[in-house]
Amino acid sequence: MTSRFDRIVQQRLEKLEKLRAAGVVPYPNRFQRSHTTEDAISLLKKHEEAAGEASVRNVTDGNPLVTVAGRITARRKMGKITFMDLRDGSGKIQLLLGDLLSAAQMALLAEIDIGDIAGVTGRLFRTKTGEPTVAVADFTLLSKSLQPLPEKWHGLSDVEIRYRQRYLDLISNPDVKQTFRVRSQVIAAVRQFLNERGFIEVETPILQPEAGGALARPFTTHHHALDQEFYLRIATELHLKRLIVGGFDKVYEIGRTFRNEGIDIEHNPEFTMLESYEAYADYNDVMKMVEEMVAAVAQQVLGTVEVQFGENGLNLKPPWPRLKLRDAILEHSGIDFVKYPTAAGLREKMRSLNLEADPQKNWAKLVDELLKTTVKPKLIQPTFIYDYPVSLSPLAKNKPGEERVTERFQPYAGGMELGNAYTELNDPILQMQRFEEQMKERVGDDKERWTIDEDFLTALEYGMPPTGGLGIGIDRLVMLLTNQQSIREVILFPQLREKG
Repeated sequence: MTSRFDRIVQQRLEKLEKLRAAGVVPYPNRFQRSHTTEDAISLLKKHEEAAGEASVRNVTDGNPLVTVAGRITARRKMGKITFMDLRDGSGKIQLLLGDLLSAAQMALLAEIDIGDIAGVTGRLFRTKTGEPTVAVADFTLLSKSLQPLPEKWHGLSDVEIRYRQRYLDLISNPDVKQTFRVRSQVIAAVRQFLNERGFIEVETPILQPEAGGALARPFTTHHHALDQEFYLRIATELHLKRLIVGGFDKVYEIGRTFRNEGIDIEHNPEFTMLESYEAYADYNDVMKMVEEMVAAVAQQVLGTVEVQFGENGLNLKPPWPRLKLRDAILEHSGIDFVKYPTAAGLREKMRSLNLEADPQKNWAKLVDELLKTTVKPKLIQPTFIYDYPVSLSPLAKNKPGEERVTERFQPYAGGMELGNAYTELNDPILQMQRFEEQMKERVGDDKERWTIDEDFLTALEYGMPPTGGLGIGIDRLVMLLTNQQSIREVILFPQLREKG
């Protein structure tokens, strides 16, 4: 049995053949428009202000003439005239199609469907209901749509379709398109903020011979010409610090990073990361820069530092509260992890408080689990958690006088981790020891990789100045600023399981 969907597609194919038989080119090479729909409406308003509102209540030669193009998203027939809604990347405008069109063009309208893309020329006016409208004098089909839009295209809600066929999501949901406009503006504002502070943007390799800069399970690939295994980068850190060694004082990169790990509302296997490194700075300088940057970006893009995230109103204005990791975990879990220096001891204490304690996790990962489960959900207002154990921070410098504590912080907001930052370790001998210790601490079937990047260690041996480093998850920052609770809402094409 032929489905309704198949019948619609077949009808559209038949219309396509009719158009071709009538000499209509259904997919012309080009079309020159004079205005976007947004610009056309602005032009109409300016004309009203100059000539008076009454001047545009009827179609006259004195009304502005425009040529606009976009997708037909609605159609309403009223006697001998037809109204259509035309939507482009900037917005929507109404079309009136009637006596101004030739008989051939009126006949063409019978073959036009919702979803088709068209270009029109005509005079702007306002209907009696005040709707900005183009009185169409010339109509051109620009692309015949063979697939019908979802029946509820004006509110497509099927998450599977929305993510898998993002183009339908963008057609159907203007708010989604706005989210990605904001994303673009956020990235531009971050660049502007850093550029104005003297940072230079650089690019480092995505294919890397070592999986370094973070503890994560990498994606691997084989380079046939070199007959060598490579990793998709899990961080840009080690290459950016090479540039600090080379004499650049302030560098940053905004780019894709890849981790072959789980997928949830905060994690996608590929994501966009900002990393920056500043010579002669420490984590205190970076902390100040982060709160200033997030507030500046919000102000520039949204016009305010007060944002809504879920049920909570957040104030991003600096300074943000600062809490030591030890104090935060003690406050929210009742555990002073320093008093339990072994994995077995800490695990036993966690279980005594009915907290999950994975037997496969080492001491550092158990501390991290305490942070994620007992502290992170409580960090609604923007907050810095700082001073982390050495075993959680192999690339961070020790706090002076503290053998087991490093100068590291993480910014949180909305119950979500936004990034990571250190005073960078620049002692090559100690860095080698840290790498070796990290390798030894892998337990069980641990798929996370931490390979020793010999060339990075060689670079450190030439001398790296005191440096403050930062990583910020751009996707999570955009989530925060657009009030989206899932990372998939701010990534245009998130990873999905293959359809069965």
